[in-house]
This record gives sequence, structure tokens and C-alpha cells, in this order.
Amino acid sequence: MSLLWKKNESKFIKKILKWVPAILFAYIIPAIISSLLELNLKDVIIHNWSKKIIIPIAIISIMASLSIKSLYIVGIKPLIHFLFGSFSIAVIPILMIFFMGNESFLNSLIIDQEFWKGIIPMVGSWIGGSTSMVVLKEYVSTPELLFLSILVLDNIIINFWTLFMFQFIKQSKKINRLLNLPETKEIVFTKKSDKISSFTTTISVILTVTFLSIVVNLSFISTIIILSFIGLFLGNSLKSWDHNLCLKIGTISIICVMAILGLKLDFSTFELPFEFIIFIIVWLFTQFVISIITAYFLKISIVWVPISNMANVGGISTAPAVTAAYKKELMPHAIVLAILSMVTGTFWGIFSVWIFNLLIL
Repeated sequence: MSLLWKKNESKFIKKILKWVPAILFAYIIPAIISSLLELNLKDVIIHNWSKKIIIPIAIISIMASLSIKSLYIVGIKPLIHFLFGSFSIAVIPILMIFFMGNESFLNSLIIDQEFWKGIIPMVGSWIGGSTSMVVLKEYVSTPELLFLSILVLDNIIINFWTLFMFQFIKQSKKINRLLNLPETKEIVFTKKSDKISSFTTTISVILTVTFLSIVVNLSFISTIIILSFIGLFLGNSLKSWDHNLCLKIGTISIICVMAILGLKLDFSTFELPFEFIIFIIVWLFTQFVISIITAYFLKISIVWVPISNMANVGGISTAPAVTAAYKKELMPHAIVLAILSMVTGTFWGIFSVWIFNLLIL
């Protein structure tokens, strides 16, 4: 009876986490507890620890999880398609704001009421995932309520988008025939023997470098950029390195960061204007259309549209799942692109801020 209950409970929890990810729970539950107990935890020292210690650990871990050699299994054209998709996500909202004109209500909402500070973390979320989202939230100082609204909206959109991508990838062969595009080649992915990992080396190096970054005491964004390059170097220069462990450390770290951020949250004025929600949806569909056009001109299988899209927007959990609905042999490619998305998301967000300052402000 006990085993049956645990089994049912496990299925129930999995169903919940399928629609409401752990990272959203990590953000909301501390906020609910502090709200019910009427605690004011906005200025406690743990927020400084998160910014100076936990976020750097997350960044270097995520960056060190990418093996540049693994990019070879994807191929040049699909990689170009993927990177142009990331570029589109970063620039489309800025161009939309630019062409709307100064007199429009939405333009006033985004600029005067600073809703653009919600757009930048979403760029990070759609390209780099939770890590980039949190880093860019700190980078542009997104207000907590706006960040929560974006986080919830992002979760809802991605769930529906994943269902849409599942259906789209199943129709890939029909669309390829319609657009006269080639099918994907048969691929065999094998692990190389030189991928032997070392738990001790990985943990020691990550903690040592993070400690040194704290001692040097650079600005937040300088620390993030430097640690990103160091992580990329470590993950591709040390023979004894555990890329999967890095990914796990980065994931756990970012969940901790979200839980700490949740302590600042106040639910009393949670809202998002309808016009802003439509703006986000139009942005996502515009990027999708551009992705199809790019695949057509590159003459690659349309299957790379949902794979690249989910590697960017969905991430490392949903990208291979959607890919498996078409061809399981392509799952490693989806994982590689998802990891590449994770390690570049912060830079694309910074690029969006640069374009925003250049064209709008």
C-alpha cells in the first residue's frame, strides 16, 4: 500500500513539474512563506551572497559544461541556423519597439514605465535559460514584481510552445516535400574514450576560481564575463573534466538563486498589461517565421526549425524530448545546441541592451 502511494505520488509530482518547473516553485514558495509570516527579507545579507557567490558558481559551471568539440556533430548549416535564431530573439523586440513610434501606448509602456527591463531577462530565458535570465535580471535591475510576472508568463508560453513544436516536428517530412527541402542524414553518435571525468578536479577548480573572483572584487558584469570565458576554457582544456557534473552544479545553483530572489517578492501588485503579453507572443511567432525562412534559404531540413527553436526557447530538457518525436538519433544534436544556448544567453541579453541603447534611448 505504501509503495503504491509513493508511486502515485511520484506520478502526480512529475505531472506538476511537467507544467510548473521546479525553478518556478523555487521562486514562489519562499515568497509565499515570507508573505504568510509577514517577514521583510528584502535586505538580508543572503542576497549579497547570492550575487557574489552562487551566481558566479552557476555561470562558471554552465560555461564549463560545453565541450566545443561536440559542436562538430551538429554541422555548419544547422549551427548557422541556430545562431541566427538566437540573434533574431535578441533583436526582434528592440526593432518592434523602434518601428512602433514614440506616440504608441505600447512604446510608452515599455520605455517610460521601463517594461523593457522585463524583456531583457526574457531574451536571456529564451536563449540561455534560467541562468541567463537571473544574470540579466540583475544586470538591468528588473523590479521583483515585473520579474515574477515575466517568469510566470514565460512558463505558460513555453508550455504551449512545446506542444506546438511537438506537432510541428511530426509534420517535418510533409513540410520538407512542400518546400523541396532535404531530409536529415543518418547520424551515429558515439562517446569518445577521452571523455573520462574527474569529480575532484571539477569541484576543486570551480570553487577555487569562484573564490578568486570574490577576492578580486570586480563589478558584477565584469565577473560574469570573465568567469564565462574561464569556464569555457576549463571545459575544453582539462582532460579530466566532468561536463555533466558542471551542468548539474549550474542547475542546482540557479535554483538556489531563484529561491533567494523569492524572499524579495511581494504578491500585492502582481500584473502584466494585456498589450505587453501580445507583444511577447508576436515576438515569439515572428522569430519562428524567420527561422523557417532561414532554413529554406540554407536548404536544410525543416526539422532544424523546431530543434533550434526548442534548444533556444525550451532548453536542455524539452529540446531532446521534442527531437525524439522525429528521430532519436538527433537528440545529441539538440542537447549540444541547448547547452550552446545556455552558455551564450547572457551575451545575447547584453547585446540586446546595447542595441536598445543604440536605437531607442
